[in-house]
Amino acid sequence: MEIRHDKGIRGQFYVGDAGDRRALLDYFVTTSGDMNITHTEVKEELAGQGVGKELVTAAIEYARSEGMKVIPTCPFAEKVIAKTAEDRKSTRLNSSHTDIS
Repeated sequence: MEIRHDKGIRGQFYVGDAGDRRALLDYFVTTSGDMNITHTEVKEELAGQGVGKELVTAAIEYARSEGMKVIPTCPFAEKVIAKTAEDRKSTRLNSSHTDIS
């Protein structure tokens, strides 16, 4: 499954075509240069296949490559990140927005 990325101040990682996005993760870059993950969505046909987790992982990898911290205000992204110690190192969790690295 190919994950695509529309970069920008308001960016998106997605699966599918530009006109038919079957799974997506929305984010924006904050004024301090961090990535705020705001929303993930997976259509029913891909549910339960780990696609949402793959989108979160792709976003984290991109943020790391760009030197950004990740702020997951999306509850799903926060849960995925909270389960992975390595990801928590480059993340500020939603509940307190404090750096946990």
